Amino acid sequence: MEEASGKPTAVAVVTEPRFTQRYKEYLEKQKLLDRQHRVKKLRDGTVALPVLRQAFLEQHLRELRNRVAPGSTCVLTQLLDPVPSKKAQSYSPAQRLCLEVSRWVEGRGVTWSAELEADLPRSWQRHGDLLLLSEDCFQAKQWRHLEPELWETVASALGVQRLAKRGRVSPDSTRTPAVTLLLGDHGWVEHVDNGIRYKFDVTQCMFSFGNITEKLRVASLPCAGEVLVDLYAGIGYFTLPFLVHAEAAFVHACEWNPHAVVALRNNLELNGVADRCQIHFGDNRKLKLSNVADRVNLGLIPSSEEGWPIACRVLKQDAGGILHIHQNVESFPGKTLQPPGSSEMEEHWPSPQQIISNQLKNGATSDSRRETLSVATKPEWQSWAEVAETRIATLLHQVHGKPWKTQILHIQPVKSYAPHVDHIVLDLECRPCHLVG
Repeated sequence: MEEASGKPTAVAVVTEPRFTQRYKEYLEKQKLLDRQHRVKKLRDGTVALPVLRQAFLEQHLRELRNRVAPGSTCVLTQLLDPVPSKKAQSYSPAQRLCLEVSRWVEGRGVTWSAELEADLPRSWQRHGDLLLLSEDCFQAKQWRHLEPELWETVASALGVQRLAKRGRVSPDSTRTPAVTLLLGDHGWVEHVDNGIRYKFDVTQCMFSFGNITEKLRVASLPCAGEVLVDLYAGIGYFTLPFLVHAEAAFVHACEWNPHAVVALRNNLELNGVADRCQIHFGDNRKLKLSNVADRVNLGLIPSSEEGWPIACRVLKQDAGGILHIHQNVESFPGKTLQPPGSSEMEEHWPSPQQIISNQLKNGATSDSRRETLSVATKPEWQSWAEVAETRIATLLHQVHGKPWKTQILHIQPVKSYAPHVDHIVLDLECRPCHLVG
């Protein structure tokens, strides 16, 4: 566990050296000995034996003083910076959690079972001193009778002060996360990505670690002097990299989740770019902007298609620009294109420096595009990109009343969203035909 200062602590029973063995035997028999930390000799010559703080009660102190070792000095103390035992150092966090929770559960008179062990979390998101558990853990009925003390044990085992558990993302248009705070008095956390600070309430706002490759990629784009419209800004996932690292001149950030808007406004101030961003709160389909953007980011999945007409409208009429279109695309096993001479290829997401680009020459036909596919590009991605390109060209003609030329610049994989479903981004260049010639 950690105290408010952030330093790890442990609880220990302190006694004279001659009583140490008797104390240890009693604590082991009662399953109260904390095996995660070493027994420590204190400066005054006494010995501190770490104990499980949730299971150790006042009655145990009395029993040690009066029955186990009459006449002994027996006090409970807090150890600052306790030394982990050799065994604890070899445990993974999941193993440590299983060990501590099983001991605590048995100390409450509940039989530990394979069902309970299988119901423990195997992965989680850590946000400073808050741990966000996945929805598929602690579902067995037995846990309900052990709350809320159970959450203190879990937090102690994993070295945090607050716990939250996610549910399914609400199907509402704001994609509100169904997150329950289990331990702690608030859900506000801070996360740092690529030198950018994001503060948000995990119970009200989404944060995807899986989008880090795309955030790094947009941070490296040459946006100096450009105006960008971010149609689904959230807490600033992409707005901030565009401003802080890609050096966009100005960003119009659209968001209709009021909790995300509060976080976005705070994050713009935190990162010193509030003067280069205007927040448009509300439904972006009612956005009053037009003819302003060099780039438009459409970072909504599973599909941002509802935002395509708005994206076309806000592009600069005389110069055009680039759309970054996010989409979940279904792919089928066994159809990933492979390099020559390879019989199998593991699915792999490249870093932003290992871009899988489909650089098309002017006037390239649909057939020649297929021939120039990168070996890592799935055919389903390319098929969707070509349909999107045609649809966007039609929309641009309808919105601006004149023909436009569209060109697929790049297809970027972001993450695997579900089995055979890939989150990708299409970079689509859009120019009025008089510029293309």
